[in-house]
Amino acid sequence: MQSDEIRSRFLKFFEKRGHKIISSSSLVPGDPTVLFTTAGMQQFKPYYTAPENALRDFSSKNTTSAQKCVRTVDIDEVGDSTHLTFFEMLGNFSFGGYGRHNAINYAHEFITKELGLEISYVTFYKGEGVVPRDEESKDIWAELGVRDIREDGKDVFWGPTGDSGPCGPTTEIYCKNADGQDVEIWNIVFNEYFCDGSREKLDKGEAKLKKLDVLGVDTGMGLERLAATVQKKKDVYQTDLFNNEKTREKRVVADHVKASLFMISDGVLPSNAGRGYILRRLIRRAVRFSKNPLSEEIEKIKKIYKGVYILDDKGEIKKEEDKFRETLAKGIKEFEKGIDPFILFTTCGFPIELTLELAKEKGKEINLEDFNKKMAEHQRLSQTASAGMFKGGLANHNEKTIKLHTAHHLLLAGLQAIVDKNIKQRGSNITEERLRIDFLCDHKLTDEEKKKVEDWVNDKIKSGLNVVRKEMPLAEAQKIGAEMEFGAKYPETVSVYFIEDKNSNPISKEFCGGPHVKNTSELGQFKIQKEEAVSQGTRRIKAILA
Repeated sequence: MQSDEIRSRFLKFFEKRGHKIISSSSLVPGDPTVLFTTAGMQQFKPYYTAPENALRDFSSKNTTSAQKCVRTVDIDEVGDSTHLTFFEMLGNFSFGGYGRHNAINYAHEFITKELGLEISYVTFYKGEGVVPRDEESKDIWAELGVRDIREDGKDVFWGPTGDSGPCGPTTEIYCKNADGQDVEIWNIVFNEYFCDGSREKLDKGEAKLKKLDVLGVDTGMGLERLAATVQKKKDVYQTDLFNNEKTREKRVVADHVKASLFMISDGVLPSNAGRGYILRRLIRRAVRFSKNPLSEEIEKIKKIYKGVYILDDKGEIKKEEDKFRETLAKGIKEFEKGIDPFILFTTCGFPIELTLELAKEKGKEINLEDFNKKMAEHQRLSQTASAGMFKGGLANHNEKTIKLHTAHHLLLAGLQAIVDKNIKQRGSNITEERLRIDFLCDHKLTDEEKKKVEDWVNDKIKSGLNVVRKEMPLAEAQKIGAEMEFGAKYPETVSVYFIEDKNSNPISKEFCGGPHVKNTSELGQFKIQKEEAVSQGTRRIKAILA
């Protein structure tokens, strides 16, 4: 059974049982507390606390999806038999539509009858603190004839995704792989609680659990791992989702290029911060381990996912590859001479992660504390030299750029008000002549949308709104939803600029160092000059003030 059939069978199985099939969401999540979409439930997270909205949005309390995911905590482990940065997560979800009995019976039926697999054993939660022992799940598995039912602790309690969210006890399903070893196939989470902090805080006892009004079901089954089990392969790289890569080097290249291709197709671009930095690191690692042009791997990946996903890297991978191959050759040469890692980074552009990898392979020690100390001083000097510069430009503080800077804030607010409230900025640049904003958007703006955005901004200019700067704790600024730069690290006290209406209600609020005009009436006439695509899922607007 090929992976396409497994994916299709899963979705159709749940569709027949009253679930609405929902397309995979973007790898760039709407949740600003996480860099990437890491689980199928992320796009459904709000519905566990407001299940009535599921009926409004999906015409059903039950959904199913095959979700694109990226997890980057184990990048260095990629190349063994299990670790991946990109994978697909099959899942079925219920927001008060059903509970443990249906969820477990569906899973048992799909695994044993639809796929013909034998369940080795299952787990259930032993209970701890305010969460009781999950006797109900244990009894349901026993009724289904599963003999090996194992009690477990916090490993089978699923924590919240991001800074807070729904969570609860889980039951896991294990099957044997081609080597006869038991591997976890499916994780079924019963979202009975809301946690007011992260999983880390929960484990430390610094977060509290509140019982939810409605039981939610959230399941996840990795397609790659499932395919390996169904196809009786010893590891995921031997399945039809890869090309039977056998060496660590080839596996790293296959995984990293695949992740990069999917990330760029969803609008992420290489950069030195946040998602862009992760993308750049993946491409550079792929270059390091590949003897052939990465374009060869890109074509293999497109062939595997043809008819399932539209993939286009817009030539970004080749640009990064060409740029880094020269750096790589020079950096390795200097590394072998024993050059200081800080010098390697600042003069050769050689990433510290790569220096650490090379050192580990050659049994050398790197003084990371010394590197971090030098980098901190380097950044301090750089910040001092560029104090007051606008984010996204090297613009000066003359009257024209200051006005355009304020217009930039209005434009982002206008796009959110007119086009899509979920629009997020991905980059900006301000000169004396014009402003430029890159933003996440899934479609080309229509002429009507552009006109409405223009009119919205000009209306706010004519209204003579005050522009106010406030300093506040970082946590407070995040709580009120101030726009922030993706991936940027902020101090404990931050500067936030508000553009307020006559009743002091903010129509725009952004983390920003300034400067800005005092009142929008100073700006003049706003005009959009051009709107275009930067990459799939990312648009660009250039605008002026007349």
